[in-house]
Amino acid sequence: MVSSSILGQQLDDYTRIKHSPSQSDTGLPAGWEVRHSNSKNLPYYFNPETKESRWEPPAGTDPEKIKHYMGTYHSSANVRPDGAGQHEGKIRAAHLLVKHRDSRRPASWREAEITRTKEEAMSTILGHEARIRSGASSLGDLAVMESDCSSARKRGDLGFFGKGDMQKEFEEASFALKPGEVSHVVETASGLHLIER
Repeated sequence: MVSSSILGQQLDDYTRIKHSPSQSDTGLPAGWEVRHSNSKNLPYYFNPETKESRWEPPAGTDPEKIKHYMGTYHSSANVRPDGAGQHEGKIRAAHLLVKHRDSRRPASWREAEITRTKEEAMSTILGHEARIRSGASSLGDLAVMESDCSSARKRGDLGFFGKGDMQKEFEEASFALKPGEVSHVVETASGLHLIER
C-alpha cells in the first residue's frame, strides 16, 4: 500500500510537477496527482486530501492514460551509455519487465493491480523481443511505455551493479551478455525480463 520509503521522507523533499495536468490527462481517480521525489528522482502518486503516497497508481486509474502520461512527462530520454568513473567488477544493464499476477509484487507504475496470466505476459514480452530484434524499436524506447519497472523512466537503465546485487537469474543472464547484446526472455520472481547490457 503506502511505501515506507516515502513515509520516511519529509514532504518538502518532494516537489509538485511543473505542469498541472487534468484528471483526464493522467487517468488518475479524483483527488490524486503525480509528484516527483527529489531523493529518488522518480515520480510517485499523491493524494493531498488523505496525504497518502504510493509508487503504484491507485485503484481506478485508467492504465492506458497513465502509461502515456508517464511516458511523455516522466521518462529520461537521454541516459548516458557509460557512467563516470571506474566500476570495477560491475556491469551496466537496462531491462524491460513484464509482470504477471503471480509476480512477487503484481503492481507497477502503470497498473495498480496486474491481473494478466504468466502466459499472457510471455506473449507480450515475446512481441517486444520481436520488435527489438527486427530493429523496429530499441529496448529503451519500448521500456519507457511498456516496462512494469520504475526504471522505465530511465529507459530501463538500472545503472551499474555487481555480483550479488540482483536476483540470481537476472544476474547470470546479464553477466553472460556482451556489451550491446539483448537477452532472450529471463524469468525471475519479479516477472519476465528482456535485458540489454
